[in-house]
Amino acid sequence: MKVNLAKSAGFCFGVKRAIDIAHHTINSYKNVYMLGDIVHNEEVEKQIEKSGIKKVKRLSKGKERVFLIRAHGAGIKLVNKARGLGYKIIDATCPMVKEIHKIATDMEKKGYAIIVIGDKRHNEVLGITGQLKNKAIVIDERRHIPLHTVKRIKKACVVAQSTQNLQKVMGILEALKPHIKELKFFNTICGPTRMKQEEIKKLPLENDAIIIIGSKTSANTKRLYEISRSINEKSFWIQTKKDINPAWFRGAKNVGVTAGASTPDKTIKETVEYIQKI
Repeated sequence: MKVNLAKSAGFCFGVKRAIDIAHHTINSYKNVYMLGDIVHNEEVEKQIEKSGIKKVKRLSKGKERVFLIRAHGAGIKLVNKARGLGYKIIDATCPMVKEIHKIATDMEKKGYAIIVIGDKRHNEVLGITGQLKNKAIVIDERRHIPLHTVKRIKKACVVAQSTQNLQKVMGILEALKPHIKELKFFNTICGPTRMKQEEIKKLPLENDAIIIIGSKTSANTKRLYEISRSINEKSFWIQTKKDINPAWFRGAKNVGVTAGASTPDKTIKETVEYIQKI
C-alpha cells in the first residue's frame, strides 16, 4: 500500500513563527501568560505549557509579567487592558492575520461597514472584529445572512477568516451582492490555506483512502476534512496515529495523507510510519 503525503501538510509560516516567538519569549522572561492556546493543537500546547508559559482564563494585575498574543490575534480592548494591568506585550499574531486587521480598519475609516465571513466564535474572527470602532457583521453560512441588517448598508467591505473555504466565501459574497450597492471584497484567505485546499481537492481522487491529521479544534483542518469527505467518503480525520483504525485501509492500494496548519511534523511522521506498517 503506497502512502502519498501532501506537499503542504503541516505547519504554515504563521504557526511556526508563533511557536518560535513563544519559545524565545519564555527564554527571555519569567512570567509569560496566554489567554488560550498559542495554536489549535494539543501536542503543541503540551510543549508550550512544559516550557513554562502559563495559560489562563483572565489576566490579573502583577509586576514583570508578559502577555503573549497568540497566532490568531487579539482585539484592541484586550491588548489595552493588558497594558493597563502592567503587562509587557509580545505579539505572535500571524502577519497574514495582521494584514486582515489593517484592511478592516482602513476600510472602516473610509466609511465602509465591515462584513467578516468566518466562524463567529473563532479567536481569529474575534481578533478582527476587535480592531473596529463599530460592530462588524460576521457571517458563517449563506443561510445565516442577516438580510434585514444587510439591506440597510449602502457600502460594505468584505474580508474572510484566513482559513475559510474559498468556494463557501464566494457563495456568501454572491448572495450579498444584490443587496449592497457598493461592495468591496478582499480575498484574505491565506496562501498556505489555498495551497492545502487545492491539494485536498486532488488527493481524494487519486487515492483510495484519505487521512487528515489535526486537532478537532482546528478550523483549517475541519475545512480540509469537509472538502475531502465531499469527494471521497473514505476520508478520516485523526489527531494522532492512535485514532487510526486499520480496517479503514482494507482493499486500499494507496492512501493520501495531509495535515492542518497546526499539526507538528513529528505527528505527521509517526502517522505515515504507522500506516506503512499496516
